[in-house]
Amino acid sequence: MKTSPSEPYTAVAQGHVAPQHGPRPLPLFLNILWRETEGDPELRRRAFTGLRRYQEAQRPPTPPAPDCVAAVGSARLLRYGVENGRAPVVFIPSLINPPQVLDLSESRSMLRHICAAGHDAYLVDWGAPTRGDAAMGLDGHVTERLLPLLASLPRPPILVGYCLGGTLAIAAAMLREVTAVVAIASPWAFDGFADADRQEIGILWRNAKAMCERLGYVPMEVLQSGFWAMDPKRTIQKYAAFADMAEGSDAARAFLAVEDWANEGAPLTFAAARDLFDDLYAGNATGEGRWSVGGQMINPKALPCPSLSIRSTTDRIVPAAAAPNLAEQRSLALGHVGMVVGGRARPLLWDPLSDWLSSHGG
Repeated sequence: MKTSPSEPYTAVAQGHVAPQHGPRPLPLFLNILWRETEGDPELRRRAFTGLRRYQEAQRPPTPPAPDCVAAVGSARLLRYGVENGRAPVVFIPSLINPPQVLDLSESRSMLRHICAAGHDAYLVDWGAPTRGDAAMGLDGHVTERLLPLLASLPRPPILVGYCLGGTLAIAAAMLREVTAVVAIASPWAFDGFADADRQEIGILWRNAKAMCERLGYVPMEVLQSGFWAMDPKRTIQKYAAFADMAEGSDAARAFLAVEDWANEGAPLTFAAARDLFDDLYAGNATGEGRWSVGGQMINPKALPCPSLSIRSTTDRIVPAAAAPNLAEQRSLALGHVGMVVGGRARPLLWDPLSDWLSSHGG
């Protein structure tokens, strides 16, 4: 099947969904499962049971998408709230995995909770890159996608970035007027990552770089294998735990939703991946003050607006030591994903965040 320069790289990228439910890439997952359960036949049996149950589970219907109020290229700005005369609150997800982690389900949606608290909330959906986007790096995602979307709003917004979205939000806040900026579990000082993790990611990128350059993009499976490499034992144990969860329980529904999100996602442009792995992970350009976006060096200490960095002391994906140092800092003892969708997310993150947004014009 041929695609034009304006079409997504793959058919499955159009809907951000895998053609079947299952960890991606499945062969690698099975290899990890076999290795991590060697000598423990009971764990192996439970992990395979959980995997089969995950693949065969029925999913609820997808809820209607919020209204799209602006679009630039493949990126869209989705509106969850209503006009209230206060600063709009724009949530910016990572470029890796789909944005629905911030609106995972009816009971686990930070976005809907923030709206119910009276905020006019929006979500950036980066969409699937096209072949013509291969040369768009992290800086281009800010200047060619994010800033034009923000320009459609009636007043300066508050930016709330999650993971890599927080890194991009800080850059956007340096380049245009915003009311405030919040970075949640966002990487900045890459020398704060464990040396072993940086080495593992470096090996992964070196092995995949030439192929990805020829393709013009980085498949989600390459990125997922990097996450698995950070904590392979937990990757298998959570499937074993799923085997024991009661059918239809809140825990089982949450597992399905989180794993479906983690196993979905559009490709990352080659230029963005090169910036991420060569300049940030390997070179620590952000942490050392050498990251330039739109011709300007990005320095979090020079932000001209109120800012808040929320980090997790138990995060394996973005350790607390890697988070940006903004005007205000808060630490949580929750995991990278659990801090936004877990059972304790509401009292520990959603409610305090809502209060902070209210106190800063949101």
